[in-house]
Amino acid sequence: MKAWKNNIRSVVPYVPGEQPKSSNTIKLNTNENPYPPSPKVMELCSRIDDLRLYPDPEAGKLVEALAAYKGLDRNQVFVGVGSDDVLAMAFLTFFNSDRPILFPDITYSFYDVWAELFRIPYETRPLDDNFFIRKEDYYGENGGVIFPNPNAPTGVLMPLSEICDILDHNQDVIVIVDEAYIDFGGVSALSLLSSYENLLIVQTFSKSRSMAGMRIGYAMGSPELIKAMNDVKYSFNSYTMNRPSILLGAASIEDEEYFQETTQKIIHTREWVKEELRDLGFVFPDSAANFIFASHKTVPAKEIFEAARAENIYVRYFARERIDNYLRITIGTDEEMKALIDFLKRFLNSAR
Repeated sequence: MKAWKNNIRSVVPYVPGEQPKSSNTIKLNTNENPYPPSPKVMELCSRIDDLRLYPDPEAGKLVEALAAYKGLDRNQVFVGVGSDDVLAMAFLTFFNSDRPILFPDITYSFYDVWAELFRIPYETRPLDDNFFIRKEDYYGENGGVIFPNPNAPTGVLMPLSEICDILDHNQDVIVIVDEAYIDFGGVSALSLLSSYENLLIVQTFSKSRSMAGMRIGYAMGSPELIKAMNDVKYSFNSYTMNRPSILLGAASIEDEEYFQETTQKIIHTREWVKEELRDLGFVFPDSAANFIFASHKTVPAKEIFEAARAENIYVRYFARERIDNYLRITIGTDEEMKALIDFLKRFLNSAR
């Protein structure tokens, strides 16, 4: 082996959901919003100019819009290129102890990738048999705590009282609550920021705001935490947020009526799909997200996944211990979900 190969950083990368090339598909595997962005966003697209210029490195227009919308000061908001970028910056900024950070064993699978990449020691804490996070597992010495709420891929929501309990037992480290799916049925931990200066909340425009393609994520926390993250960002890349994302993100925030309308559509669809799946013999934890994490009582998940894919219906299958008999099904439009249910009825009937 050549000596220089010893200095190459080697990690097992995060594997994103499959992106089918054909347009003739029902895509329910990556938790995208099935509805278009706000009309205000689409109208502004045609009027963006000055792309020859660097964007505002502070993303001031978007930061100010988010701060006003959330009832915060602008120095309490950090923006980045999707919540993945924001979370990666948070890992770099806050998880620098010799003690391991803690996160669930079944959770967003980028956490262990970042920990490996940045050489951060970590330990996972197993969810219980019903896929709930056990708050007691996050007591004791550690280098930081991170978990999604609702959790992914399970969709299980943790009440604010339990988040407070975890914060009360971790006052000497940073606790990150990843709220990528909070708009579909949960209450944000935003109200806790005034009581816990070590709390960081991360949200995204990719799900509830139908803007996954623009890559807009943000964090909310104390001014001290946000300044620390900005210091790391400016040391890494000053111009992380492009001009269209700044302007279109701000436009999306201005259209609260459309935001509420589309999220309520997804919630309504999710609830009737739950009933349909139960009638077909599926079991799943109650989801507060824009997806359902389901297992069939008699037919293996992998068989359903492969049969659906052959019909150009894409759902997410995880070949991982404890969850290899579950499918994560994104909530699409009513028409898409009816097509999925019709397929499942035909397939499960033939499998009996």
